[in-house]
Amino acid sequence: MPRSDLSADEARRIAIAAQGFGRPRPQGRVDARHFRRIVDTLGLIQIDSVNVLARAHYMPFFSRLGPYDQAALDRYAWGSGRMFEYWGHEASLIPVERYGLFRHRMDGAFPRGRRLVSRLHGQEPLIARILQEITDRGPVAHGDVHEGDRRNGWWQWSETKVVLEALYTSGRLTVANRRNFARLYDLPERVLPAALLGISHPDAEEAERELLRLATTHHGVGTVADLADYYRIPLTSARKRLEELADDHAIKRVAVEGWSSAAYLAPDARIPRRVRSRALLSPFDPLVWNRDRTERLFDFHYRIEIYTPAEQRQYGYYVLPFLMDEAIPARVDLKADRASSTLHVRATHLEPGHRAAPVTAALAEELRAVARWQQLDTISVEPRGDLARPLRDAMRQ
Repeated sequence: MPRSDLSADEARRIAIAAQGFGRPRPQGRVDARHFRRIVDTLGLIQIDSVNVLARAHYMPFFSRLGPYDQAALDRYAWGSGRMFEYWGHEASLIPVERYGLFRHRMDGAFPRGRRLVSRLHGQEPLIARILQEITDRGPVAHGDVHEGDRRNGWWQWSETKVVLEALYTSGRLTVANRRNFARLYDLPERVLPAALLGISHPDAEEAERELLRLATTHHGVGTVADLADYYRIPLTSARKRLEELADDHAIKRVAVEGWSSAAYLAPDARIPRRVRSRALLSPFDPLVWNRDRTERLFDFHYRIEIYTPAEQRQYGYYVLPFLMDEAIPARVDLKADRASSTLHVRATHLEPGHRAAPVTAALAEELRAVARWQQLDTISVEPRGDLARPLRDAMRQ
């Protein structure tokens, strides 16, 4: 099959547009139609417990839609029947119609799942008790289930927590909702559409092929490693499945300027002449969650430093890249202080080769939008970072 070539600029614009940037944010109320558009665009939304600014699953919607009602998103995510929670790219919210693509993982074709599900061996009495309690009571959090069991060293989880997670990973339980961010486990037949249960589902090869096709659509263009990472598919399998997709003309082989690895292009990928965007990106946003890809696309070296000792951090604790048009010209360390109703900008850094004035003007507007969304009355720009003083000046205008 003949190869086509993309410039580095074209690949970057394809990637940004494929992730839902470059279109105006809604002017009126954000509703379920907007949520659905973002979910369709991204394919999944990563969930994480970090809550320094806003939890991970809230941020991709804000980055693309602007301020919205988080309670409305919670209702859509866990109350509409349109999404389910499972291991996609880590813990994720996924469109419910794609449930069948993950059944092979629930059935054991998933290394992480196999390790966890193996913990069920010898736990039949506890399994029976947990399933009976959920059957009788309805959705339960880990803390709702009678404990009395020992900590077993698996992330210091109790035996009950391990069994709940293993039953969830194997598909015998699902997540009905969350309470204070804790999972509420329930029986799948009480949560998921009946049409999805009890029918045949794609085998592992077919499911991986479709997930990689979807990953190509979500990324627009990517290497084997990029696309395998989206839904956490083993590299060896991904390489083979992507070649099969290319042979079937479901995706296109391409060479990208400056990329040392071959790449694949979604057949319907847009190549905008330019992209206008402005967004703060969560560390868990799919545009930047693959750090090697982020550096290749944007020449932006990014690592999350939450687990780095404070004295060794270069940029801060919870640092968000700032996307502006077709570049990431700055990064900011943010914290929402609910007690004082303050958005703390703890550090602000400008990337080499960018001018401070246009970046700070756009960043100031985005920070005001964040504060409004999070219902914080004040923005405090602290003096750390080479962009702090210009940003403080821009915030006064």
